[in-house]
Amino acid sequence: MELQTRNVTIIPARTYLHRNHTEEKPKCRVAAYCRVSTDSDEQATSYETQIEHYTTYIQNHPDWKLAGIYADDGISGTNTKKRDEFNRMIEDCMAGTIDMIITKSISRFARNTLDCLKYIRQLKDKHIPVFFEKENINTMDSKGEVLLTIMASLAQQESQSLSQNVKLGLQYRYQRGEVQINCNHFLGYAKDENKHMVVVPEEAEIVKRIYREYLDGASMLKIARNLTADGLKNGAGHTKWRDSNIRQILQNEKYMGDALLQKTYTVDFLTKKRVKNTGIMPQYYVKDNHEAIIPRDIFLQVQEEMVRRSSIHLKNGRKLTYSSNHCFSQRIRCGKCGEIFRRIHWNNRGKKSIVWRCVNRVDHTGKCDARTISEPALEQVCLTAINQVLCGKKDFLTMLQQNIETVLSHNNDETLAAIDTRLEKLQTQLVKLASSKAGYDDVAEEIYHLREQKQQALAKSANQDEIRSRIDDMTAFLKTQSTAITQFDEHLVRQLIKTITVFEDSCTVAFKSGVTVDVEE
Repeated sequence: MELQTRNVTIIPARTYLHRNHTEEKPKCRVAAYCRVSTDSDEQATSYETQIEHYTTYIQNHPDWKLAGIYADDGISGTNTKKRDEFNRMIEDCMAGTIDMIITKSISRFARNTLDCLKYIRQLKDKHIPVFFEKENINTMDSKGEVLLTIMASLAQQESQSLSQNVKLGLQYRYQRGEVQINCNHFLGYAKDENKHMVVVPEEAEIVKRIYREYLDGASMLKIARNLTADGLKNGAGHTKWRDSNIRQILQNEKYMGDALLQKTYTVDFLTKKRVKNTGIMPQYYVKDNHEAIIPRDIFLQVQEEMVRRSSIHLKNGRKLTYSSNHCFSQRIRCGKCGEIFRRIHWNNRGKKSIVWRCVNRVDHTGKCDARTISEPALEQVCLTAINQVLCGKKDFLTMLQQNIETVLSHNNDETLAAIDTRLEKLQTQLVKLASSKAGYDDVAEEIYHLREQKQQALAKSANQDEIRSRIDDMTAFLKTQSTAITQFDEHLVRQLIKTITVFEDSCTVAFKSGVTVDVEE
């Protein structure tokens, strides 16, 4: 059977259509990406050299047109989140303003295999090749992706090896006590021309104020609000303070001149994610590393006060949030059940007043029948108690001197010295055992145990220093105040009085110095 001849029309490709001789072929818009991984002077020179190289390289190709130089200076290649120029280049490619990308090598483009392949494929979908000079790879070639996967994996392995070397270098410096602290947002400290930490006097006064107000009874939130109201700047240069800012300052051992190294560590060299070190990695504590802003005894008193406030519970086990809104907050105790009194705005038959009542009577009606006491009555109790002490100041000064002698008789210096001596020996032993695991865990466990004992001894010393300080405050008040107090003074209550226990027809006022006074009503 004879085959039927088919009618076929050839439609030529547009690129081969006859063009007007005056019309020029559009040039390929080529962009270059370059990056250096550190901020050193040597690498900065490399950065400038790369920009100059690619500008000349693209201009030497007559059919190429420079679409831009995208350069990230001092940014790691393991993650693209912080590489602003890289991300801008990808956005421009997606917008259709770039036809081709050239870069020095795969390691300059990315050291993360997944990121590298992700962006290469994203660009291939837009028919945008990436040319790597060093490896001579064009991603649009058939063999391009296979070679690219291998090379990117090698680049990632190289980055991981570099990360491990950096970690080892840091740990070596930590063991030698070499401390590197970023002072860019560190309130109270800066770096001098030799990169040593120095105190910034005006900022140090803010830090001292925070510690002083906290020990005087103010809450973190109240301190933050006061600093914001006064327009003072925090470490980041903002006038808006938060209670979290205050907590960080109060807990930072660097303010007493010490430095705890490796508080956090990197769990993934690709994502750069850092987590709190809870004992997974070794830590290094450097004592007296730099000039202190806060005396050691004051810092330890603050730590003890933070523990005390966080552990305030009612008798039923319910946690109580610390409050410093009023000078009587958490100072008034029930003489019947031992719970605290709460401040209440009372409306009794149209007569409004402020009273204090046991929380067990407020929250659990009938559980406690302790009396309600008015705020003016409490103020009068404080005035009476303070004036009683002033009237018998001679006897009370003798009592305060006896209290000081009692505090001084409990000296922890010998205990602390013995712990420090043992810790020094264990540190030497630990270094020798670092290469062999035999006995390492036992020594490490003893070090942790001794450090806990040391913290307890230091806390005890801080408590003794606090008592001594309160006795000194009371002694100074008795010696300087020559007349009776006629007006209620909230600051004086915060400074001198620890608790007021309310009974049926009397109150017992306990002063922070250890003196107690009974006030009949």
